[in-house]
Amino acid sequence: MRIPLIQIDAFASKPFEGNPAAVMPLEGWLDDGVLQQLAEENNLSETAFIVAAIPDEATPFDSAQPAYHLRWFTPAIEVDLCGHATLATASYLFTDVHPDAKRLQFWSRSGWLFVERDGDGFILDFPSEIPEPVAVDPSVTEALGVPALEAFLATDLIHVVKDAETVRTLTPDFGALAKLPVRGVVVTAAGDGTVHDFVSRFFGARAGVDEDPVTGSAHSQLAPLWAGRLGTAVLAARQLSARGGTVLCRVEGERTLLSGTCVRYLEGSVWLAA
Repeated sequence: MRIPLIQIDAFASKPFEGNPAAVMPLEGWLDDGVLQQLAEENNLSETAFIVAAIPDEATPFDSAQPAYHLRWFTPAIEVDLCGHATLATASYLFTDVHPDAKRLQFWSRSGWLFVERDGDGFILDFPSEIPEPVAVDPSVTEALGVPALEAFLATDLIHVVKDAETVRTLTPDFGALAKLPVRGVVVTAAGDGTVHDFVSRFFGARAGVDEDPVTGSAHSQLAPLWAGRLGTAVLAARQLSARGGTVLCRVEGERTLLSGTCVRYLEGSVWLAA
């Protein structure tokens, strides 16, 4: 069995920037164990698997627009939502499969997601997630190695720290973070002194990714948080990982729109015994 593999740097303006994702189009779903093995072998923070959607009563969609079932796997687990691998998948589909399409539909574990063309880039339409204030846990502060001004919880645990330089230079204890009962830990600060409204880094040791270069799904939590704090629904964000990446955000109530560009890096095939 031959499976195409396309590796794309998402939220990137040039090669070796942003977050690399593997996109693997399938004719039909393989066993979950095989999907997990493929993601482990790819050894990227996410591998996206897609299968063309067929209309049914459970997941109705606009048949005039391309629609796919979409799943994401880290090297360790399947996740409920992933932004950069969705962006990479859309880049592949718009370029190679649906060059005339304006909008794509993806059915996922987080419901329907949508992606539209935006000049040379793409706009993800994701559900907003509003983080709730929680007490600062001293054990998390110790694991991160920096004090938190505030803490919030949504899918991920969010620690707000004093400034962008603190975010940039922190060196966490990944072993300690992996023991926390959350998908990931986000450290964020206002972008004072930068050209961005806010900055962040994402640590997903529990999900098998010590540090994710650019995390779209985290921004569907961060954008609503910072929109309320800064009084604007349109924000420019920068994830301060070693590779780095820019995410443009717009909060529209229950949805958060995330914009970015992609750079294709690799094309190949995976061969599996029948």
